[in-house]
Amino acid sequence: MFTNLTLLLEAVADQDGSGNVICYPPQNTSKPQSYSYCQLLDAAQRASWALRCREEEFRRGRVILIHLDTHWESIVWFWAVTLAGCIPAMSTSLSNNPAARISHLEHLATTLKNPGCLTIAAKLSEFGGQDAITPIAVESLGMGTAPTAELRNVYRDAKPSDIAILMLTSGSTSHAKAVILTHTQIFTALASKYKVVPLPDETSFLNWVRCDHVAAILEIHLQALFAHKDQVHVQAPDILSHPLAFLDIVHRHRVSRTFAPNFFLARIRAALEGHGDRCIAHHWDLTCLRYIASGGEANVTKTGAAVAKLLARYGAPETVIATGFGMTETCGGAIYNLDFPRYDLERGLEFASTGKYHTIAPAGAVGNLELTGPIIFEGYFNNPGANEQSFTSDGWFQTGDLASIDDQGNLHMVGRAKEAMIVNGVKYSPQEIENALDEPGKIPGLVPSFTCCFSSFPPGGDTEVICVVYLPSYAPDDTLARATTADTISKIAMMSTGARPQVLPLDKSQLQKSALGKLSRTKIKAAFEKGDYSGYQEINSEAIKLHRVTARIHPASELEQRLLALFIESLELPEEEFDVQSSLFNMGVTSVELIKLKKHIEEHLSLSQEIPIITLMVNPTVRDLASALEDQQNHRKSEEYNPVVTLQAQGDKTPLWLVHPGVGEVLVFLNLAKFLVDRKVYALRARGFNEGEQPFETIEEVVSTYHTAIKRKQPHGPYALAGYSYGTMLAFEVGKVLESRGDEVRFLGSFNLPPHIKARMRQLDYKECLLHLSYFLDLMTEDRARELAVELQGATREAALARVMMEANQDRLVELALSPEALTKWARLAFALQSMAVDYDPTSSIASIDIFYCNPLAVAASSKAQWLSEHLSQWKNFSRSPPCFHDVGGAHYTMLGPEHVFGFQKTLRSALDVRGI
Repeated sequence: MFTNLTLLLEAVADQDGSGNVICYPPQNTSKPQSYSYCQLLDAAQRASWALRCREEEFRRGRVILIHLDTHWESIVWFWAVTLAGCIPAMSTSLSNNPAARISHLEHLATTLKNPGCLTIAAKLSEFGGQDAITPIAVESLGMGTAPTAELRNVYRDAKPSDIAILMLTSGSTSHAKAVILTHTQIFTALASKYKVVPLPDETSFLNWVRCDHVAAILEIHLQALFAHKDQVHVQAPDILSHPLAFLDIVHRHRVSRTFAPNFFLARIRAALEGHGDRCIAHHWDLTCLRYIASGGEANVTKTGAAVAKLLARYGAPETVIATGFGMTETCGGAIYNLDFPRYDLERGLEFASTGKYHTIAPAGAVGNLELTGPIIFEGYFNNPGANEQSFTSDGWFQTGDLASIDDQGNLHMVGRAKEAMIVNGVKYSPQEIENALDEPGKIPGLVPSFTCCFSSFPPGGDTEVICVVYLPSYAPDDTLARATTADTISKIAMMSTGARPQVLPLDKSQLQKSALGKLSRTKIKAAFEKGDYSGYQEINSEAIKLHRVTARIHPASELEQRLLALFIESLELPEEEFDVQSSLFNMGVTSVELIKLKKHIEEHLSLSQEIPIITLMVNPTVRDLASALEDQQNHRKSEEYNPVVTLQAQGDKTPLWLVHPGVGEVLVFLNLAKFLVDRKVYALRARGFNEGEQPFETIEEVVSTYHTAIKRKQPHGPYALAGYSYGTMLAFEVGKVLESRGDEVRFLGSFNLPPHIKARMRQLDYKECLLHLSYFLDLMTEDRARELAVELQGATREAALARVMMEANQDRLVELALSPEALTKWARLAFALQSMAVDYDPTSSIASIDIFYCNPLAVAASSKAQWLSEHLSQWKNFSRSPPCFHDVGGAHYTMLGPEHVFGFQKTLRSALDVRGI
């Protein structure tokens, strides 16, 4: 037996043909990527070396929260953290509810003792609005070539009793607990599980859930490694949306061991029965499939039995489904029913038993299920209160479940002593949802403190549903208030659980409180399940249905109908929450998603001309976009140029105005705007992108246009302005105009630009503008652009463009939908902006200024220190108060990029707070 996981990985990787990690990328169930265990070790060693190079942040023994989505990334960084001697904690998905998400992260920061955090750049925005946990994008870690000796210098000294991994019991509430799994506990569980069902030699394990679930890490990844077998990982959405793909993969990879909760078994059944005899055409050979573990929620006997019968058509054994019981605290599955469905059908059981269990309890007695043994965890990390509540005085773990033993010694789950809800195999806290709903003033149609949340297994259902009953404050005939309240309750509950609840208003007579002022969740749930509220349900359902029919904003034309479908499909938007008047930016769309939507629309509508990206940005609803496209197709005169792009439409704090950089576009601000949810965020976009528009000719013209646009949108101050690079100069000039007319500019931000710029502007000819634009758009590196600047000396504009198009990253060109004509147009606009400033000298002053500085362009200064002391410091001559300087990460063209925007927004929000705005 190995003493720790590091030794296991190294031993298995050293053996040829010991197995592979086979991963299907998102939205792909046909072309996987395969890595040998030797390649896994190599990737983990390199990632671990990158962590060890930052010893202060990844010191031995520190907990590292791993917040990743894909299986390969999660597995590699799990091992990288382990090899570095840190403690991996697998992060669950974060709630869509901002308050719940922030509360959860702040709770984790305390529970995990100020952990480090690894994620990818694209997910940094999920950590916005809080300062408790600072994520690091793995892309920003140096993964260069390391000496072989350094790669091998990993941590191998963990003791069997040391913590191997922390698994979070819940990521959907702010009270997650971290389950401690030790090395010896894991190895005991692995050896025990592998003895349950003999497996063929040529076989594999299949996982389809995220690596934050104990089933993914322990039941599949570590167990396959332990058994020297292949392991296959596929993304959950791809399997859940196409259940037959599950059987394709089982057949393709000769899978013998996997798992499927009852709700997923129901989907497999529906898919197989829906296709009938046509499924025979798949020619699945499932003789390899020996063991589908099923637990996590109550198993409906008839569902499992039907699936077992259907799978038997393709060679699977009749006992292929093994219902059971397990928890994260028990290293996953701990007891199995290997005689399902025969035993359960013969006894006429509605819910399947979970297997034989050693107990001293009399048959038929119902009691609290308590466990002890070598696979049971020893406690929750840094949570003495939870440990005291979870263990008896003699060390038995109290699961919180009620159970009984039948006369054959089989365990039957009766219910839960604790009030946790289990939906699709995931636990949720009803109290957390009630607290979110009862927040004063949050839901006008609901009377606080009369809200009750519970889960219920509907007759004939395959998983529990969440139910919320509440006391309404509106009149019974106010259908608008009734529907609005139901929608708000549903949205809050879905943000916490991902499941749409049943929402039901009740009379106060049905919501009686105890002497202590509490509602009885048990009594209300029992009344609901008995049908006592059926009359209320019918009235409520009819009233809301009537309102939906009359109030929903439906497409008014075929174009709107098609666009609505494209919006929903392309961006995976919730159909029931998105209609023709819903704004894209309220759904948190990114720049890449916006470009994806643009291409999707162009491809499916067969438009005669390209849709300018600004058309989507200023027309973020289906209705507005349909009108704009009709104008475009009919060659009507376009509307007057409007520089304002609304990036964030909600929030009560003073709006922030962001002025475009020297390339004129504002897409660069999308990453930043997602973090500033407490204020409206507007961006000012240069003129000249649209058909028939001419670029600005003078700075005075730009300043006048932008000042007018700002006053039209925000008539009164105080004002908050900021400019990125070149945009700082324009923000400074607009700010002076506002002040000269009696308005207060309380915040002016410079994103890495000094006051004196004309020397730099005079260095930029058209070719230089084209190259600057190219690396600003990430078509090439800054170093390559500098090399081309030398190589293209004397070249014509056409030759320079041809060379750039040839050298550019072709995938990036496609992603940005950049044709030679579009890039030429953009470069001309950038050159026009640069040309306006060749004689610019700053004059006068502004009340105050905040300078956010990072690594400068190589041609501007040799170091950040020189950039600050010799250039940016000159702002002191143009501010009536001492400038504030803020050191931020990244370089001039990456400071707002995905890898650095999280740190940048924290600094920006702090600066805005200091200015009282």
